[in-house]
Amino acid sequence: MSPKPVTTSKRAGQLVDQLTSTQRVLTRGLAARFEDEGTTVEQWRILRALTGTGGVQMGELAVVLEMPHPTLTRLVDGMVESANLYRTQSSEDRRRVSVHLSNRGGSLLERLDAIADDHEKSLRSLHGDAVVDRLSDALSSFTASQ
Repeated sequence: MSPKPVTTSKRAGQLVDQLTSTQRVLTRGLAARFEDEGTTVEQWRILRALTGTGGVQMGELAVVLEMPHPTLTRLVDGMVESANLYRTQSSEDRRRVSVHLSNRGGSLLERLDAIADDHEKSLRSLHGDAVVDRLSDALSSFTASQ
């Protein structure tokens, strides 16, 4: 007698799969729009996280962005090289490095935010304001409870 196949609920993991697929679709669409600026969605997220701060330590930035430290370091290295960010060392502890948004990075962020706004308008046009607002509210509810 052959073993019975293991069956799982049709719903098992469905939410995670849907969220992952949605995130990838949205990110791909935005990434395509950022190509002309030579910027990635991850770099845009870094610029946004640094806005209005006097600089953020790398470890804190990795936590805020939920990004592995080596990945963040690689991205920041490139952004420092392109003069969109700059680093400073702590005067108390030379091992602590803060990352700051440069004027050039601020200008880039303004352009990227306009592109992102246009992308969201396209999504709202395609799916309707109510759907986008409900999705945004639901996701905010999930993240606020964590």
